[in-house]
Amino acid sequence: MDKLRNSWELVKASFRVLSADKELVVFPIVSAIGTLIVTLTFALPLFLSGLVDSLFSERIQVAGFVVIFLFYIVQYTVIFFANTALVGAAIIRLRGGDPTVAQGFQIAFSRIVNIIGYAIIAATVGMLLRAVSERSRGLGRMVISLIGFAWNIATFLVVPVLAVEGVGPIEAIKRSVSLLRKTWGEQIAGNVGIGTVFGLISFGIVIFGMIFSGVAFIVLESAPLAIAIFVLIVIALILIGLINSTLSGIYAAAVYQYAETGHTGGFFDDSMVQRTFTSKATSF
Repeated sequence: MDKLRNSWELVKASFRVLSADKELVVFPIVSAIGTLIVTLTFALPLFLSGLVDSLFSERIQVAGFVVIFLFYIVQYTVIFFANTALVGAAIIRLRGGDPTVAQGFQIAFSRIVNIIGYAIIAATVGMLLRAVSERSRGLGRMVISLIGFAWNIATFLVVPVLAVEGVGPIEAIKRSVSLLRKTWGEQIAGNVGIGTVFGLISFGIVIFGMIFSGVAFIVLESAPLAIAIFVLIVIALILIGLINSTLSGIYAAAVYQYAETGHTGGFFDDSMVQRTFTSKATSF
């Protein structure tokens, strides 16, 4: 419980960083727009040409895997680029600076080769895990899920390492694994905390939205009002998703900052976090 409370302090620190630099939400917006463009770029030609079904036929199955692999690489590149910009800007704030959106993008552009390299590695791992999972049943599929979970935890700090240290993708993975020894509790508990909070908020919005929409449509017999409520729900869920993504990036920056330097830049109580890291380090 102490570790969970300490981890939650890191989550609250992320809120404080976002309050100080509200423009950080720009990076998840860019990521969302970029991933949408990439998806449409790959999907539309296939649907319009009628090649979606034939792409996975035995005759050209290899071509199907190549297309998916390329899609993963481009998609991951866009996501990691935006995340690197976000984390880079957050690190500047944690270290006492006043970051701008331009500075975040400058950091990401300066790391673009390493970002693409890491996207290729992540796409390869994702394809392999997906291929094995599709051919597995029961316990085998569960084992693959655990491997995927372990990969996500082990690479949690790759983006901060790329943003700050400018090393290659393989070295960044090694550094992330090395820092995992100090930070795994914060990684898991903090991400669960963020995901749980925003999951509950989203669930509440959907439930109340459905109730109000039903009342508007059935009781008040107002279809325009019901549609307006539905649109507001969608907008609210999009905003929640953007804030969730922003806090996750800030949180990764905060975990990296403390693991690397031993301080957090004054956004929360360093001594409290120090007790968590010290107790965890002595337990290994």
